[in-house]
Amino acid sequence: GGCYFIAALIDLFGRPEDRGLARLGYYIALPCLIISAILLTLDLGRPLRFWHMLLQSNTYRIMFKPWSPMSAGSWALLIFGIFSLISFLGALAEDGRWQKPAARSLRPPGALGSVLAIAGGFFGFFVAGYTGVLLGVTNRPIWSDTSLLGMLFVVSAASISAALMILLAHKSERARAGIHSLHRLDMWVVALEFIILVALMFSLGPVFRAWMSAWGVLLLLGVIVVGMWLPLALYFRKDWLGDRNMTATAALVLLGGFILRLVIVFSAQQV
Repeated sequence: GGCYFIAALIDLFGRPEDRGLARLGYYIALPCLIISAILLTLDLGRPLRFWHMLLQSNTYRIMFKPWSPMSAGSWALLIFGIFSLISFLGALAEDGRWQKPAARSLRPPGALGSVLAIAGGFFGFFVAGYTGVLLGVTNRPIWSDTSLLGMLFVVSAASISAALMILLAHKSERARAGIHSLHRLDMWVVALEFIILVALMFSLGPVFRAWMSAWGVLLLLGVIVVGMWLPLALYFRKDWLGDRNMTATAALVLLGGFILRLVIVFSAQQV
């Protein structure tokens, strides 16, 4: 979701030479979404009934419950999957890897491509924060004690998506043009993510004591120090690692984003 949203922003507002970086975002979004859908389906008690989330089993009418985050999320994932596929094909055509010239109209700056980028970017943004919102409507300690999980997951998705795109673009001549601008954006997002994480900690109130444990140590060292402070320090001191500065920063942001989710998910289940 984050990679697609960033790619859509680059397509709509970026420079012509940045289009390769946008294509990279679309290349990442579709395979990752397919893997996520498979994992989500396997996690169900009866995986073969996954379609019950979308259709009523007795009437085969559309199953949509607007008051249910899980129902809304299922449809959002499906619709986002359609946009991801379309943009993936458009990127292939523009890259010359799919010999369908008409498919290039699926990319901006054409009218159809712009509409697809805006609509797909909206659903990408929704999917990026969906996990946090879904956790927030449960009755689990930590998850249910703050309203900032959705915001934290959206911003974190932006930071780790930009980091992943930087790592992959660093090895691609076609996508390397806008990598420095994306790196600068990533650091601004990491700084915002730190502010939101601190606000979330304060919003927990007495429940924050649940993180006065090994999980809290992992949050401090793995997320805040390794995943936020160290990347920001490397950004401002580019001489520390030389040519490897940007890729090292991106790798640390990815690691911190993974640990953040690890702490939030498993610490709440063990309270």
